[in-house]
Amino acid sequence: MSLVSSNKTATNTYELQIAVGSEEFEKAVETAYRRNKNKINVPGFRKGKASRSFIEKMYGESFFYEEAVNALYPEAYRAAVDESGIEPVDRADIEITEVGKDKGMTFKATVTVKPEVEISNYKNIAAAKRKVEITDKEIDAEIQRMRERNARMVDVDDRAVEKGDNVVIDFTGYVDGETFDGGHAEKFPLTIGSNQFIPGFEDQVIGHKVGEEFDITVTFPEDYQAKELQGKSTEFKIKLHEIKTRELPEVDDEFVKDVSEFDTLDELKADLSKKLAERGEKAAQDDFENQLIDTVIGNMTAEIPQCMIEYSIDEMVQNFEYRLQMQGLDLNTYLQYVGMDTGAFRKTFAEQAEKQVKIRLALEKIGQLENLEATEEEIESKYEELAKNYSMEKDQIKKAIPADDVKKDVISQKAIDLVRDTAIVTEAVETKETESPAEGE
Repeated sequence: MSLVSSNKTATNTYELQIAVGSEEFEKAVETAYRRNKNKINVPGFRKGKASRSFIEKMYGESFFYEEAVNALYPEAYRAAVDESGIEPVDRADIEITEVGKDKGMTFKATVTVKPEVEISNYKNIAAAKRKVEITDKEIDAEIQRMRERNARMVDVDDRAVEKGDNVVIDFTGYVDGETFDGGHAEKFPLTIGSNQFIPGFEDQVIGHKVGEEFDITVTFPEDYQAKELQGKSTEFKIKLHEIKTRELPEVDDEFVKDVSEFDTLDELKADLSKKLAERGEKAAQDDFENQLIDTVIGNMTAEIPQCMIEYSIDEMVQNFEYRLQMQGLDLNTYLQYVGMDTGAFRKTFAEQAEKQVKIRLALEKIGQLENLEATEEEIESKYEELAKNYSMEKDQIKKAIPADDVKKDVISQKAIDLVRDTAIVTEAVETKETESPAEGE
């Protein structure tokens, strides 16, 4: 087999003319005959006893050609790609142009290739990195969240309903003196201020006490989902059974012992300060690197084939589907729940997918320009990292992910490191203080 010609026919598109010699084609035809002879019915012969020449005479000389072609073209195509030096990013469109015993096989492969990439100014990029300083307000806010998580519900019987309370009510609604579907419930739990009910309903529960029966009047919105109720004035008869409120624990050493591994409030605050600083530093570093990456791809020019973006979307959809499965869901059920079809769902990933393709192309180009390499040790280390991330054996990961792909990942990471290590920090912006919740809650 040989590459006859390689011609660029359009942007990111090549046409390869590939030939397989008559001798090699003949061997493939003979192999096809031997593989199928026991399956062919030939009058006057037991299965498997009819000669190839007799079968071809009876069914035509090209009877075994299709299987021979299918057996030959994948390897011939791969060899031609290697010889031509192109890098396909999509399946090739194959067209057989000539085939015969004396002629062998000639075919044309039209293939989309990785785009030509130009990039400049990827070193010494100026970018801002936030200066991380943890304030007392941020620590207090974390402690407040711990209080919220450890709050308990307590019954209230000495005051009226306030915003934020949890109540249990019976309600029956009337429109024009008649009840309506969905307008009645008993012992219904409701958080006042959650806006679970139509505007005005929850506000009119405020001020009433346990055991009270009262009426409230509200108007359904003009865009309410039930058309027969749109814009209608409605009277609800209410009975209030329970009022509950969230009681937050006091912040002292006993609270600290209950909710953490520490014995004193000072120890907890010191640990929170450390963790907030680590979290803030990571966020600042991620933001800094994202600025660098945005600048890098902004300095890159390439006409990206749509198929590369589609394949990137495929990966994102697969990852999303995998995460759904971990939660016991499937993609079709999820799409029905959110009211979205597959096409619309894929579009939600389009912008992110295009950016990922640009990043990959830019980093690969930097790797080429800087002659970056991946050692065997680095490739093995990457496999170990992937095995840990996916909770799989390293040998399983090796079977699933080709070494060339892992090598590209290692080189891309080195390219990111180079961009980051040569970057210039232009300014340090202090972290904005986090507002603390109102005291006394």
